[in-house]
Amino acid sequence: MHLKLRRQAPRRVHPGAVDSLFPLRTRLIIQRLHQIVGNPLCSLKLAADVHLCSSDNRSERLALQKKVLIVDDSPAQVKLMQGLLELEGYRPIGINDPRLVEEVITAERPSLILLDVIMPERNGFQICRELKSNALFNNIPVIMVTSKDSVSDKYWGEQQGADGYVTKPFTRDELLRAVRRFA
Repeated sequence: MHLKLRRQAPRRVHPGAVDSLFPLRTRLIIQRLHQIVGNPLCSLKLAADVHLCSSDNRSERLALQKKVLIVDDSPAQVKLMQGLLELEGYRPIGINDPRLVEEVITAERPSLILLDVIMPERNGFQICRELKSNALFNNIPVIMVTSKDSVSDKYWGEQQGADGYVTKPFTRDELLRAVRRFA
């Protein structure tokens, strides 16, 4: 169970009205807040600004997670990045076929794309250029994740519209820093 703050103005609550106004779960929360805070009026005001949100509803939790599309021809690289992102609360979607990028973006609507450069049939620079020139996809940030680490490669990625650049092999922190910056 999660507690979330309301965006509405706080309700005014009187200490004598606790039993009649609040259901049992809310009264338990108020009692626990009173133990933590120590002041009954502060506990009531804080409880009035909080509502319960069930974490059992999986679809509700997934809606809060940001989707990250991972495009890499190496299944091992995709699994590695998926594992790192899942641990941080993201919802990674991995594909190994660069020809399916637009279809998956249309179906999944990711908030970020991690894109390898060296892939068969379509390289990451081509995909990035096509995405950034398409009005439907150009608002989605693209981070190039590649072993091409020369200054000219990074410059070329920037010229194609890439928003970020991470070189392989990367550390967990390097990847997550880039993802947090754009997702």
